[in-house]
Amino acid sequence: MEFFLENSRYLSVKGTVPDSITKHKKQNQNMGLFSFLKNAGAKILGNAAESNDAAAAADAAKAAELNAYRGDLLASVVRSSGIEVDGLSVECDGDVATVYGQTGSLDDKEKVILMVGNVDGIAAVDDRLSVVAKPQSTFYTVVSGDSLSKIAKEHYGDPMKYNAIFEANKPMLEHPDKIYPGQVLRIPNLD
Repeated sequence: MEFFLENSRYLSVKGTVPDSITKHKKQNQNMGLFSFLKNAGAKILGNAAESNDAAAAADAAKAAELNAYRGDLLASVVRSSGIEVDGLSVECDGDVATVYGQTGSLDDKEKVILMVGNVDGIAAVDDRLSVVAKPQSTFYTVVSGDSLSKIAKEHYGDPMKYNAIFEANKPMLEHPDKIYPGQVLRIPNLD
């Protein structure tokens, strides 16, 4: 598959296509190999991109050193972007960059892939990033004396947010005052 990106570069994707590229609403956290045009994009790596091929043929040790340098350079580009990636590591093997770490959202993951791939000298990005997002809800077991407003105050700091809990538990709850001890409720994350 090929997709036309705003900066006049083509991106072909092997494996699962991220939903933001296909404009679907479902979240997709599958990893894959993303291919880019090797000789297009930001000139971050300078002459290192062209010399890496020659160095690999002439001296494997120099190539390994150059690949490590390129990986560090690409990681610094991601860090300077302001996108938080826990455990960020970028390894280069010739024109393939492998990105490791954890992001807080699928959007951030895709931005990191594009940031690394849109660099002159990088032909493919091997995505090893994972997305660790906050849970959408938690479960709470009702105890004697509880009300939805009391539970809302405990979880949200505001008893008036009881309606969020009520709405999250429809149709099981027919009325906000009709809860009982031992009943398990879904408490949505409002962040």
